[in-house]
Amino acid sequence: MQIFQRKTPRASWIEYNEGMYFITICTRDKKHYFGMIQNEEMQLSKIGKILLKELNGISSHYPYIEILQFVIMPNHLHLLVDVIDSESDNIVDSAQIVRSGDRQDAARCVPTLEERFAKDLRARRLPKLSVFVRGLKSAVSKQVHQIDRDFAWQPRYHDHAIRNVKDMNNISNYIENNVLTWYYDCFNR
Repeated sequence: MQIFQRKTPRASWIEYNEGMYFITICTRDKKHYFGMIQNEEMQLSKIGKILLKELNGISSHYPYIEILQFVIMPNHLHLLVDVIDSESDNIVDSAQIVRSGDRQDAARCVPTLEERFAKDLRARRLPKLSVFVRGLKSAVSKQVHQIDRDFAWQPRYHDHAIRNVKDMNNISNYIENNVLTWYYDCFNR
């Protein structure tokens, strides 16, 4: 049986396991879930506050991710992220799959969701950046669905590898002024 695997939009020459990236993550259909901009300031909704809480606590879940700068907009967020390559945080090896001594009959035991996800990580070798984005979306969605069952993320995200200091400064400036330029933004619909 052949399993369909969606083609990745990621650049094949970048591993996404280290370096700095500019990330944009949108809500489905660009729906305004995170709040609204009033008087050139972002006013976070309950959902926006959940996202902010998750972003502020990200280092406890993903020690290899450092969020250098971010802005939450009504229907998307921008992140300037540093993915740190470290020998001490091997995600794939830290995942525990069923060992024969752990369960009486491991062969017939149904693996837990965590075990299936860990196996999936090993098989596909997901980049650290993708694991982080997937985890952030999942953590926010679990909490938000208690408030709004219709909430959904756009299935993918946009990434841009930071090339040099000038590139980083331009992106940092864009993030810092994104709220001020909202009315001209392509995401404002």
